[in-house]
Amino acid sequence: MRLALLLLTATAGAALAANAPAQDKPADWPSYNRTLAGDRYAPQAAVTPATAAGLHRICSYDLGRQTSFQTGPVVIDNTIFVTTDFDTIAIDGATCAQKWRTTETYTPAGPLKVNRGAAVADGRVFRGTQDGRVLAYEAATGKRLWEATIADPAAAETVPAALIAWQGLVFAGNAGGDRKGVKGRVYALDAASGRIVWEQYLVPRTSADRSYGPQAPAPTMPAGGWGNAADVPISGAATWTSFSLDPASGTLYVPGGNPAPDFARELRPGVNPYAGTLVALDARTGAVKADYPLVERDFHDWDVSAAPAVFTTRGGVRMAAEAIKNGYVYGIDTANGHQLWSAPTTTIENAQAPISASGTRFCPGAQGGTEWNGPGYSPLTNLIYVGAVDWCTTVTRAPDEAVKAGEVAKPWTGAAGKRPFGDLDPVGRWAGWITAVDADHGTIAWKRVTPAPVVAALTPTAGGVVFAADMAGNVYALNAATGASVWQAQTAGAVGGGIVSYAIPSGAQRIAVAAGMTSPIWPVKEVNAEVIVYGLK
Repeated sequence: MRLALLLLTATAGAALAANAPAQDKPADWPSYNRTLAGDRYAPQAAVTPATAAGLHRICSYDLGRQTSFQTGPVVIDNTIFVTTDFDTIAIDGATCAQKWRTTETYTPAGPLKVNRGAAVADGRVFRGTQDGRVLAYEAATGKRLWEATIADPAAAETVPAALIAWQGLVFAGNAGGDRKGVKGRVYALDAASGRIVWEQYLVPRTSADRSYGPQAPAPTMPAGGWGNAADVPISGAATWTSFSLDPASGTLYVPGGNPAPDFARELRPGVNPYAGTLVALDARTGAVKADYPLVERDFHDWDVSAAPAVFTTRGGVRMAAEAIKNGYVYGIDTANGHQLWSAPTTTIENAQAPISASGTRFCPGAQGGTEWNGPGYSPLTNLIYVGAVDWCTTVTRAPDEAVKAGEVAKPWTGAAGKRPFGDLDPVGRWAGWITAVDADHGTIAWKRVTPAPVVAALTPTAGGVVFAADMAGNVYALNAATGASVWQAQTAGAVGGGIVSYAIPSGAQRIAVAAGMTSPIWPVKEVNAEVIVYGLK
């Protein structure tokens, strides 16, 4: 048994090293999903199913304001970096004392006012803003170094996603693809200066479309195209969540959002590439290397909504595991592009029924499935861990002419009524799921329901524990092999951000949770945002 455990640990360590970014230190959480490739596997092993009961709150940092706190903390050399819509903050990982905090003043381009995290590399902190910019700060002091504009706030374009950085480049994209005429784009910026190195459109562009930097080689659109009439501009495929990057191949994996107008697929009769698609770009040039369509002709607002986890399975497959808003997680062989399997992660009902003028209820709804935090993968168990929202929506279809004229709602959707994304089920009919899936076979190893949606990131560790949280403020430690709960804590508000594991200078393991999400579109408690740090001693 001991020999088997040693061999398993060695295998897990080798897989971790293959996925690790160059700047990785075992004590740190150096990127949004820890590794650039996004597996979220943490090497700390002090917290195990046997020791987890000893976890307790070590310290906390109250941000002093209510905000849609969805940040994924990054930890470098015992400093935790978090963001809000306006703030960038550095705190001590051992004591939660503030090291510095800078607050920007600007007018957000959209109502949600959200930022999902920063990238930290080479002594700089990089983040996006709700008025279409990317900012860089000095990591030691918070001093502003540069800014670059990549999106148009007048068109309600924003940059809410957590950025990632690699070999002198910073990668970002624009959100706002639910708006009429807004097209999704991806950017590589020079980390030292903010200069745009390349710009890639994820949908067909015209000479009239805006451009902020040098154009990457234009993608060859698959057969079937969009087929839009002249009065229905191609819109969508924007990116509102983070990316993943395979350092070995230099491949950037970009989740492409939904096409617009939402729910009205008859107005865009083609297959709508590359909306609803995981797109693989050459990180150096922006050229499209491959595309993996997951939701063709989407009519439910089922974005490819989170960064994939890219890793090598125990069976030797180099895989991208992608979980999205349609309630499935997919295993994709990145060598040949084959979709190996898919597995459901939440309630799926009425998914093929057309959206009717009398109203159509479907599950997952427009705020269901996997939202902005994607899967985690543990080489220790060869399991993929996925959090999901169980919440259904009823959408009533508006007349085509009203949709085309933009008379129905903003964002640009085919839904009639006051809510542009339909009427959600009462909160009494919502829940969450945590699902563990075998990476090689796609079979479900275990599954458990939670009393509220799971949008927070899941974190598997070398101790055989998976950390998770829900929108009711429950934080969980689960046995990674069985799903059994081995510890639970309660926070004051919803957990919608990252849960990260790191080590302080003494070597002790710490778990930091971004808690207290207050949002106009999620019915949760209105509380201050806070970072809470847990530990064994």
